[in-house]
Amino acid sequence: MSLAQQKTERLRAALSHREGDRVPVGEFFWTGFLNRCKAKYGSDFDPYRHFDLDYVVLTPNMDPKIQSFEILEQRGEDIVVKTGFGAVIRRRGDLPMPHYEGFAVRRPEEMADFTFDLPDDPRRFFAGGDDQINGVGDALLRDLPAWDQRLQSYAGDFALFGSVCEPYEYLWRIIGSENALYWIATDPERLEAFVDRIGKFLVEFTKAQIAAGKGRLCGMYFWGDVAYVKGMLFGAPRWRTLLKPHVQALIALCRRHNLMTVYHGCGDARAIYEDLIEIGLDGYNPLEAKARLDAVELKKQYAGRLAFVGNVDVRELESGDPHRIEREIRYKLQAARGGGWVCQSDHSVTSRVAPESYELAVQTLRRWGNYPLRL
Repeated sequence: MSLAQQKTERLRAALSHREGDRVPVGEFFWTGFLNRCKAKYGSDFDPYRHFDLDYVVLTPNMDPKIQSFEILEQRGEDIVVKTGFGAVIRRRGDLPMPHYEGFAVRRPEEMADFTFDLPDDPRRFFAGGDDQINGVGDALLRDLPAWDQRLQSYAGDFALFGSVCEPYEYLWRIIGSENALYWIATDPERLEAFVDRIGKFLVEFTKAQIAAGKGRLCGMYFWGDVAYVKGMLFGAPRWRTLLKPHVQALIALCRRHNLMTVYHGCGDARAIYEDLIEIGLDGYNPLEAKARLDAVELKKQYAGRLAFVGNVDVRELESGDPHRIEREIRYKLQAARGGGWVCQSDHSVTSRVAPESYELAVQTLRRWGNYPLRL
């Protein structure tokens, strides 16, 4: 059995509520953390290889329009770009995250005229370049290698997940968060028609991604922030009518191809957990601790029905206190009894986390996370 097969089986065990050889671990990293690690470990540092993580999530070019970023303004590290979503985004060197200054669609009636390049355009998977999902975050990344090339670089050593937005996550990048929430109430028919078009596009994009993966994918991440720290951005009943059918279609497609499914949704989305279980989701990520989510407590309610991926409080990692870090990992490991938990932070490893602190977290997992657990 290859290393990738071992890691894939480890994840399948966890997400299907079985105990494997040990608790699997995955992660997302901010650029600032990666830069600190490169300064410590060398310029060729790769977090997945260095920490021997179990899986990697790789996202193709999902932009509606496949095109290079248009530079609208640049002064030093302050740069404004227009992306394939039609969004105008400012990246400042002194701020951790980008600021959206404009969107492609500004009035409800414009949604009907918005167009997409083909979801199965080969450039999405086999050509390098710029794209918003991969390129605009806590740093501006340009001229990325092709998705196929990135996938192949990890094949054989890791379990590989593709990824796709669910419709709301895609929608707000086109019309803006404020308009998305406002038009749900004021122009529901136009918005629902646009969401339906987006949903169909994303299903076809996912079909093409699975085909382009050529058997290398074992899972799929769905990006879908529909909640904040105090609950849903809009009522669960509205989510059920507007978005649930599209998420269900994506999960069903992945299940037909034997792909594990993980939904990444920030905030407190407990109001829709039962719905996600109903439509066949395997795991939920990232379970933000600051949203009062606790995987150990959630496990008591959802054991055997929904697996959890994440919930290690990044504030504990940021503290740099070895006792707090070890205590956090050992406590959250209780959620792994009987399977059902993947060790990961409750969002991403931030720039404020020292390399030594994350190293300690992984070492603690390796010491205490072997089955049968002895906690």
